[in-house]
Amino acid sequence: MQEKFCESCGAPFTDGFTQGTESDGSLSEDYCNFCYDKGAFTNPNMTLEEMIAFCTDIMVKDFGFKREDALEQCNEGLPNLKRWKTA
Repeated sequence: MQEKFCESCGAPFTDGFTQGTESDGSLSEDYCNFCYDKGAFTNPNMTLEEMIAFCTDIMVKDFGFKREDALEQCNEGLPNLKRWKTA
């Protein structure tokens, strides 16, 4: 079984990151509880660049990544996620 990731921030649905909810209360198939609640993004005006900075900081502070590695991973991965993909 393939691990599921949030299609907004890239977090796996593990380690405290659980699925968000749709407006009908069902679990979101695509987004975590930090990014998505009751059928809407928790930060609807957040830009991709802001999400990259936010996720980079979390990866460094909470998961021990080197800043350069975290930034590289976010710059490569986040633009390809459903929320941010433009093409």
